Amino acid sequence: MTNPGIEKRRLAALERLGILDTPPEERFERLTRIAKHYYGVKTALFSVLDTERQWFKSKQGFEAVETPRSVAFCDYAIQQDKILLVEDATKDPRFRNNPLVTGKPHIRFYAGMPVREPSGFKIGTLCIIDDRPRQFTEIELDVLRSLASIVEDELERAYLQADDGEFAKVSHLSRAIHRAQNVFLTNDNEHAAFELMLNDLLTLTGSQFGFIGEILHGDDGAPFLKVGAITNIAWSPQTQALFQEVERRGMVFDRLDNILGLPMTTGEVIVSADVASDSRAKGLPEGHPPITSYIGIPVFSGDQQIGLIGLANRAGGYSVKLANELEPLMQTLGNLIERKRLYQEKREHQRNLEQAANYDALTGLPNRRRMTELFEQELEEARKREGLVSVCFIDLDGFKEINDQHGHAVGDAVLKSVAERLLGSVRAHDVVARLGGDEFVAILRDVDDERVYARLLEAIREPISYRRHVLHLSGSMGVTVYPEDDSDTDQLLRHADQAMYAAKEAGKNHYVLFDLDSHHSRKERIRVIEQMGAALAQDELELYYQPKIHFGRRQVEGFEALLRWNHPEDGVLGPGHFLDHIEYTEYACKVGNFVLEEAIARLRDFHSRNLPYSISVNLSPSHFLGPGFREDLERALCDCPAEIRSRLILEVLETTALDDTDRVLEHLAACRELGVDVSLDDFGTGYSSLDLFRRLTAQEIKIDRSFVTDMLTNPDSEMIVSAIVSLSKSFRRRLLAEGIESAEAEARLIELGCDLGQGFFYSKPMPLAPALEWAACFDWESRRDRSA
Repeated sequence: MTNPGIEKRRLAALERLGILDTPPEERFERLTRIAKHYYGVKTALFSVLDTERQWFKSKQGFEAVETPRSVAFCDYAIQQDKILLVEDATKDPRFRNNPLVTGKPHIRFYAGMPVREPSGFKIGTLCIIDDRPRQFTEIELDVLRSLASIVEDELERAYLQADDGEFAKVSHLSRAIHRAQNVFLTNDNEHAAFELMLNDLLTLTGSQFGFIGEILHGDDGAPFLKVGAITNIAWSPQTQALFQEVERRGMVFDRLDNILGLPMTTGEVIVSADVASDSRAKGLPEGHPPITSYIGIPVFSGDQQIGLIGLANRAGGYSVKLANELEPLMQTLGNLIERKRLYQEKREHQRNLEQAANYDALTGLPNRRRMTELFEQELEEARKREGLVSVCFIDLDGFKEINDQHGHAVGDAVLKSVAERLLGSVRAHDVVARLGGDEFVAILRDVDDERVYARLLEAIREPISYRRHVLHLSGSMGVTVYPEDDSDTDQLLRHADQAMYAAKEAGKNHYVLFDLDSHHSRKERIRVIEQMGAALAQDELELYYQPKIHFGRRQVEGFEALLRWNHPEDGVLGPGHFLDHIEYTEYACKVGNFVLEEAIARLRDFHSRNLPYSISVNLSPSHFLGPGFREDLERALCDCPAEIRSRLILEVLETTALDDTDRVLEHLAACRELGVDVSLDDFGTGYSSLDLFRRLTAQEIKIDRSFVTDMLTNPDSEMIVSAIVSLSKSFRRRLLAEGIESAEAEARLIELGCDLGQGFFYSKPMPLAPALEWAACFDWESRRDRSA
């Protein structure tokens, strides 16, 4: 369906072209002849569509001069921008009942290419017609397109050569069009572009003053005019203040009931020869310069009215014909404004996409994506200046209850209020972001006073008034500080998040600083637990042996078996690197059983080789106190004779004995029933009573290395060692001192009455073969010394 506004302007352009009812011209006749012969059809036409008729400017093989527009195939062709192709009109529902199909000339085949006049309106077609169905591809119709383009060139040449405009010379108009195109396409200054076009319009029409504006629409859909350029030629000194105000704030016309606003509602050209007596001239602003004559010309893009031009005070007045002559320039202006709008819409859309991609829609704060970018910039700048970056992860306390009780609208208001308060509590260069839900992050630069963190939480705690509600909530916050916590952005956020959960668990409404040492310990614990299963399966665990020396006989009494992990990446690891991490996990028992089974296997081997050595092994507290300990020990000792069992010594920490006395006494009794000795390890570090010591049926007491090491220099340590020796003798317990590192320490321990000793003074822990070689050598030298 043809748009009435566009059709009216199309007909005006056709009239302006001056081609209707003119004699045939050879330049067009030649083109239709070429089309007819090239395609081998009966008919070729250059047709022009007027209001009610289709008139033929050039025709080959067709008798009629014109036909009613209602039966014109060409009327369909000008509704599109490409060739209209009808291969068989009798099969096309649009044309099968057309009298030109059912009667003479019995049209079957039709192909028509729209032809445009110089300002861009489609006035008709170049078409080929035949009385039998034909098939042509789009590519085969390229010649028809080229011929139609030549027709358009001829129309423009004739139009420019005529140059007989009643008001505006065509050559001047053409230059104005080119200037408008250049300035709009090459200049970002929209105001300057409108000013140049207005100057050209004033020159073309001889008008005293005028304006150019863009038609926009308010929220209610009503149009208003935003003036882009207005001339001050006619403004008197008395009205200069009004003009300056208009230039400063911009002029907006929103009255539609006067001579300025009427074109915005009617879409018609408005002409007034005597404005003073024109009833439509009401409502002009006070101080407006006098207007004698006026023309208002609407500007279109397609069927949409997007602009308005007003010209005033032209000698001789104005007419609609002037508007028609200016139509090419109006068409150019419409296209340029539309192009500008599309560009602005594209930029606005891009800005909206960037806003949506980078900022939280509710609070306007940076979202996680944008925060990460800003965070990385802060870290980079901190590295350069050797500064600090504090990462504060905040989770609101009580927000869910507010949201559930009062609804999401209140919850959203609370979140916006919290965002504003956090922004108000930090400096301009600090970053506050919302990650989602009720989680916020503040990234603070060079904070050296922890009161800054407390201030953030104080801001959140302030009551929030919203409508009839006074709402209370608080925040829990975790903080980590770069470069002490030398991690990347993701890791720093996770650390601050972990500290925030610690604040929640500690009672909420305060902040907790991230404990880096504890974190590394947790990470190592996870790593050890993840790898321990493979270590057991792949025989990576091994026992090392440290000799225990009997002072009286000067012989190796036995060995303490100490666990080592032959780690595939980290090398040989001592028990301090992994045993604490597996404590109270399933691996505590699994590793404990491995140690028991390995030690008993070595004792069996000693027995078969007539080696008199004992082996003591360390038991983890959770394994020794666990409900399955007796079964584990029985299974390990299965089929072991008494002489082997008696050489197995289980070392239990004195502090373990204090954890669960009843269970310890029960398992100590089980050890005695199974023929296994027990050694009370690290004795002196706990706080066991004399009664408990009496009840602990351990056969051996091990003096903690800390007392042995300090014994020679610290009288208190020597006094403790002496007391332990006396106590052990009184209860007839075997006594072993660990941590001996010098001959002086050994001599003093012997003097005090200690039975056994071990330490680096004798040997470090070694794999089995070197340990046995060392023991044999030590025993031989001792025998040699005694014989000497």
